[in-house]
Amino acid sequence: MITAFVGLGVAGARKLAVGPAALLRQEPNVSPDPIERPEVELRRLDAALDAARRRLERTRQQIPLDTPAHIADFIDTHLLMLTDSALVDATRDLIREQHINAGWALKLQRDILVQVFDEMNDPYLSARRDDIEHVVRQIQLCLDCHDEPDSGDFILDQVKDCVIVADDLTPADAILLRQRGVAAFVTEHGGPMSHTAILARSLDIPAVMGVHRATAVLRQGEQLVVNAATGTVLATTEPETLDYFRRQLSSAESYRETLKQLLARPSTSRDGIPVVLLANLELPEDSAAAQANGASGVGLYRTEMLFLNHTRAPREDEHLANYLSILDALNGLPLTIRTLDLGVDKSIRYLSERLPPLINPALGLRAIRLCLKEPELFLPQLRAILRASAAGPVRLMIPMISTLNEVDSLLRLIQTTKRMLRREGLAFDPLMPIGGMIEVPAAALMAEALARRLDFLSIGTNDLIQYTLAIDRLDDSVSYLYEPLHPAILRLIQSIIEAAAKTRTRVSMCGEMAGDARYTRLLLGLGLREFSMQPGSLLEVKAIVRDSNVGALKRTMVELMPRIDDISSQHLLDRLAEAA
Repeated sequence: MITAFVGLGVAGARKLAVGPAALLRQEPNVSPDPIERPEVELRRLDAALDAARRRLERTRQQIPLDTPAHIADFIDTHLLMLTDSALVDATRDLIREQHINAGWALKLQRDILVQVFDEMNDPYLSARRDDIEHVVRQIQLCLDCHDEPDSGDFILDQVKDCVIVADDLTPADAILLRQRGVAAFVTEHGGPMSHTAILARSLDIPAVMGVHRATAVLRQGEQLVVNAATGTVLATTEPETLDYFRRQLSSAESYRETLKQLLARPSTSRDGIPVVLLANLELPEDSAAAQANGASGVGLYRTEMLFLNHTRAPREDEHLANYLSILDALNGLPLTIRTLDLGVDKSIRYLSERLPPLINPALGLRAIRLCLKEPELFLPQLRAILRASAAGPVRLMIPMISTLNEVDSLLRLIQTTKRMLRREGLAFDPLMPIGGMIEVPAAALMAEALARRLDFLSIGTNDLIQYTLAIDRLDDSVSYLYEPLHPAILRLIQSIIEAAAKTRTRVSMCGEMAGDARYTRLLLGLGLREFSMQPGSLLEVKAIVRDSNVGALKRTMVELMPRIDDISSQHLLDRLAEAA
């Protein structure tokens, strides 16, 4: 018998896992029992806070050296919350005033804070309720330990090669579980911007989130097949099924090793067409992974992490140091820096306090709109990017263009900034390329006009698909509508590439579609010759490029596009595989 579950898949280079379920139940025992002596509960709370702090500090010290640097930030955030007056002092007040036990007081204060976050219009901020939930749960579990609040970890000891099934995972637990060799995560909650998703990608652990009632339905030790590429979880006892997926997993691991042989080989198709493969970076430390996977440069460096989780905007010298560190690590390879793009999935506290709340963050004051409206926020970054261009090949990229006026305003601002730098005697590359992201249908339809003003274009498929199909890609209730092969999307991509060719403008793609090997031949057939993706996908895409006849793919797409409305996605991919 096979039981199937569907959720949101999150994968790094590894997409498949097979192993027994290890149910991680972390629900503390909390009840509204009255107390007579508040001072006793206050001492219990203080002891639990100390124990939770020690546990987090131990976990931080145990983070492996090969773990991405930003993962420690999750632990630091939770350590800070253990001293936050909105959580801790308010809980103490509830114990004193209502004569309730510490566990119940924590629950009441958690509910108050969670409600505040839930009412926020910004999805990034509202998603931070996870931090509240995680920290309170850890304190409550320490309270449950009674005489031994510091007795150790609250996770299972024997989890090597297991699939962890949990309501949710704290950052600390995710790191510890990875150290213990888990095969995959399955959680009931979480979305693409949740901590679990970010950690799963960074730790290269296959994960499927949003599997409702997983902890209630799945059984301890039950064999699970986790496919993070499709967001599916299979529970099965059939030996033939398990053997099949174990062979698939073995083949995938062998294939990953084989791909390493491509590092020294050119990214050129069978018929001699060169294809540029670039990396997307979230953090400076990611440049090492880009080079290790043979990237020809960086096609997208997202700078939002410079702004997030700070009490003030980064200064010009902080921007500059950040960009120079990446250039130094890239050893002469080009770096494309995207200017600040705070949108539906990100926000910064110090700015949101100054601006009115966003009614619809996806369509509101974000990206280039925000930068032009808030020059004090934007100018330090713009000056730093220009100054960094004196030290190496740098390109500046504008996110979420929707009008020519935005482009013209930015180009004027860049010229003004260059004059300021000259007066100050600060070096920069006067010919630094300026490009724009095509992420909204309006920009796609006017790509030729944009190309005449800019040095390069980059197709951001994540938002382009979202806006064209009118779906919220962060909402798992409509995620089934998120279809990269929708005829409208293919026509828009084709028109952008054709506009770039007509104006002899470089065009790349930096959205998730570029790093999905299923679509590589399709994009080659549409004329794309520059791809940018997360480093873990580079070699797989390179293998497809080297095994493709681009001329044949182009002829196939010329044949199929006029009747693309009547062709199924699978038939389209099958025809391209035959043509390659």
